Amino acid sequence: MSDGPGVRTGPLIALLVCAAFVVILNETIMGVALPDLMIEFSVPATTAQWLTTAFLLTMAIVIPISGWLLTRLPLRTVFVIAMGSFAVGTLLAGLAPVFGVLVVARVVQAVGTALMMPLLMTTILNVVPAERRGRMMGIVSIVISVAPAIGPTISGVVLDQLSWRWMFWLVLPIALIALVAGAIKVRNVTEPTQAPLDVISVVLSAFAFGGLIYGLSSIGESATGHTPVPPWIPLVVGTLALATFIWRQLGLGSRALLDLRAFSTPTFSVAVLLVAVSMMALFGTLILLPIYLQTALGLSTLATGLMLLPGGLVMGLLAPVVGGLFDRLGPRPLVAPGAFATCLALWGMTTFGTGTGQGTVIAAHVLLSAGLAFMFTPLLTSALGSLPHELYSHGSAIVGTVQQVAGAAGTALFVTVMTRTSAASAKDGAEEMTSVADGVHAALMWGGIISATAVVLALFVRRPRPVVVPEAL
Repeated sequence: MSDGPGVRTGPLIALLVCAAFVVILNETIMGVALPDLMIEFSVPATTAQWLTTAFLLTMAIVIPISGWLLTRLPLRTVFVIAMGSFAVGTLLAGLAPVFGVLVVARVVQAVGTALMMPLLMTTILNVVPAERRGRMMGIVSIVISVAPAIGPTISGVVLDQLSWRWMFWLVLPIALIALVAGAIKVRNVTEPTQAPLDVISVVLSAFAFGGLIYGLSSIGESATGHTPVPPWIPLVVGTLALATFIWRQLGLGSRALLDLRAFSTPTFSVAVLLVAVSMMALFGTLILLPIYLQTALGLSTLATGLMLLPGGLVMGLLAPVVGGLFDRLGPRPLVAPGAFATCLALWGMTTFGTGTGQGTVIAAHVLLSAGLAFMFTPLLTSALGSLPHELYSHGSAIVGTVQQVAGAAGTALFVTVMTRTSAASAKDGAEEMTSVADGVHAALMWGGIISATAVVLALFVRRPRPVVVPEAL
């Protein structure tokens, strides 16, 4: 049962935003720690990156189910499941004795993270009037973009004084407090319905997204000769499973696990595609820059984290401002300059080498962060605001799925290109610092090419038409 229109939405959204920030922060908190973990557990970069890729991949598999859960279960129940899973994963990560256990812990964490963002966005769509959603989505953008952006900074500060396990011990009390507060304070603002779960769709989505991301990552591992399965096998399996998954969802209609009718709205489709490009750029650079700064430039984990802080702060400060501008100007005047700035920043990063100054790196990262800040809020608001009420939960799940698949694909692609190029450079006799710089250069070239498509797509973004929300909500 919904708790009705008398629910105070301000405290509810504030609690969800804080909880979401904590769980999303953990998407990238391992980035700066990768070099230390590679040494401690004796694993190569292509294996260590699974701490991030497995997290994102799990989210991509679980998020489609979140649409069904939000339709079927009360809001409080979903919150408790999400934060409970995240807390258990955090505890397991802090205790992990071997690398494999740490990966499993990250997967358990990711289950909770996967449920939190669709829960937050669906709640906002149900309780916030359309004319104020831009400003509210600006706050959500802080969670989606700033939390991952400052993850490396926080981990760098922690690692400078403590072991990597403290990245989890410090988060665990916060997760437990959020869990208890949510169990007491969260109220239900949606009306659960008896929606069937299509198990076949769940299995297909797991094979689809799992196969594609594993295949991309395997290409990177093949450069070091550590791949147990030829990369083309999981790629083919993932592609076929994805095609079958899409076919089944279209056939199930309103009973679909992920209702793809949302893509019949052009505004939604264009915005989601741009979100995918943005997430590839964000997570690809977040995984590369710490490796580049520590290996090619020889910086400490603390210095690496502090160098990435200005970009995170800029993104956080701009997000609510952009949200307010969206309510007045619409998406295109914001997304187009943002896409151009993102593209310019990534192409500028392709000039990075062993002699690049720290100021240049910070400036390029700040420009990238500013560009993405001008894109995320308008795109999320346009995409979800263009949907009818009955597709809110599915639209949130689709956006979340695309974000994580794109983030995982960007991570896998960038690391794959970096690893293969670095390996080739090392064979030619280059030193480690030079070979890593060569690899980063090649990977960021791909980032620049991908971001160039966003500049074109930004011209097709439209302001969503007003959608009437039922008075009961």
